[in-house]
Amino acid sequence: MANFNKVMLMGNLTRDIELKVLPQGNQTVGNFAIAMNRKFKSASGEEREETTFVDCEVWGRTAEVMKQYLSKGRPVFIEGRLKLDQWEDKEGKKQSKLRVVVENFQFIGAPAGAGGGNGGGNGGGGYSKGANHSPSESHSTVPDTDIPF
Repeated sequence: MANFNKVMLMGNLTRDIELKVLPQGNQTVGNFAIAMNRKFKSASGEEREETTFVDCEVWGRTAEVMKQYLSKGRPVFIEGRLKLDQWEDKEGKKQSKLRVVVENFQFIGAPAGAGGGNGGGNGGGGYSKGANHSPSESHSTVPDTDIPF
């Protein structure tokens, strides 16, 4: 049976990216969430809007670059895969959470302080964990480990 797990989302960061270094000290992971708005008309014709919040994690150099250049409220386009985290809480109840593991992202709009506001559009450029932006940068791959948060 064939499998395909690909997610593409564009929204605004709901909080600054939180970086952690794993106990081994050789891998960085970042956590953040994005919000996406959807406008629609209800059955009665009333204009409505709903917001969807999605938790994300990002690894390695990609996490460091996102932390450096993105902050709460900034728009971003992300590509990645869905991951289901499962654990037991203090009372022994099973819990689960679906999140997106970011593999690539693109800046949207003008950089902060560059003028032109925080509007959408195609400006900004992008970042891919596999692309070499300078000879000294190394880019790690997204690990397939399950790290509880």
